[in-house]
Amino acid sequence: MSERQHHPSDVSGRLNTGVAHNARVWNYWIGGKDNYEVDQQVGDQVATMFPVIRDVARADRQFLSRSVRFLTADCGVRQFLDIGTGLPTLDNTHEIAQRIAPESRIVYVDNDPIVLVHARSLLTGTPQGATAYIDADVHHPDGVVEGASAALDLDRPVAVMMLGILNFVLDTDEARHIVRRIMDSVPSGSYLALTHPTTDTDLGGEGNVEAMKFWNENATPPITARSRAEISSFFDGLNLVTPGLVSCSQWRAEPNSASVLPQFGAVALKP
Repeated sequence: MSERQHHPSDVSGRLNTGVAHNARVWNYWIGGKDNYEVDQQVGDQVATMFPVIRDVARADRQFLSRSVRFLTADCGVRQFLDIGTGLPTLDNTHEIAQRIAPESRIVYVDNDPIVLVHARSLLTGTPQGATAYIDADVHHPDGVVEGASAALDLDRPVAVMMLGILNFVLDTDEARHIVRRIMDSVPSGSYLALTHPTTDTDLGGEGNVEAMKFWNENATPPITARSRAEISSFFDGLNLVTPGLVSCSQWRAEPNSASVLPQFGAVALKP
């Protein structure tokens, strides 16, 4: 690791620091310190090939902030299932939600060993609410639901957060099944918040093609981008809230405050 970083002292045996890993590279792109030299090298190369990737990473994080505030303050949601948590940074889901409603309950889900190392920093919330971490894989949604049910009341509305996670499920049919299985486990009045990279040219996504090819040859886990139509299908049976499926940088952002980026974002209600 570089001198400006700190090294976690009790990493899991699953942690491979010889290969760039998404959670650490993403952390590097948004200015975090929980990454290694190999993550920086791959991250810099991807950014050279696809210069907007750092903007995408920041915009995805800003979408998290806006969507959690919307769900908590405007929709009255008090339970969140955040799948694909990533490494903790400023203003995590529980911090935003519990700042508005201290009684909010949040369950984080990830299977990244370095995220597990840092889980203790996620497991601090308000005394009135609850914050928990599940070591589970999105590819096995039954395990996610089972783990979530221990900390959340699945008879009450839940906001399911799936930001930048389904792009690691390479088969689109499998990705749809995962969304449906998880959304079937929560009641009417629940929400799905989702972001996903795209190759659609109207969002500038054509640059994702070569960048993702390089990523898949040099880093882990493998990733894919999808079209607007494919991403829209994840919301089948749900009601998109205004402004619908748009560049995540522009979802409920201040007018003219953000450029279009090749990462879709949307929030939808389960009727």
